[in-house]
Amino acid sequence: MALLSEEQVHEMLQKAPQWTRTGKEITRSFQFKNFREALAFVVHVGLLAERLNHHPHIAIDYKKVVLTLTTHSEGGLTEKDFEMVRQIDAIA
Repeated sequence: MALLSEEQVHEMLQKAPQWTRTGKEITRSFQFKNFREALAFVVHVGLLAERLNHHPHIAIDYKKVVLTLTTHSEGGLTEKDFEMVRQIDAIA
């Protein structure tokens, strides 16, 4: 999978305004009512990651979940990252 150009990344982030870019990664924080909801979300993301064979960095801190995406094998952002974004946003 090829790296996206700067222009392509910018266009895709316009469609996902809650995600922010830091270098070669994109990140989004999610806030839940309680730990149970946060954990249920993480389980859904984990199942999605397995299905797409693309695994985000997941940090969970009580009611807050932070997801970070990049395509390590390509050294940056690819279409695979933004497919994950679309599907994660759909379940959030």
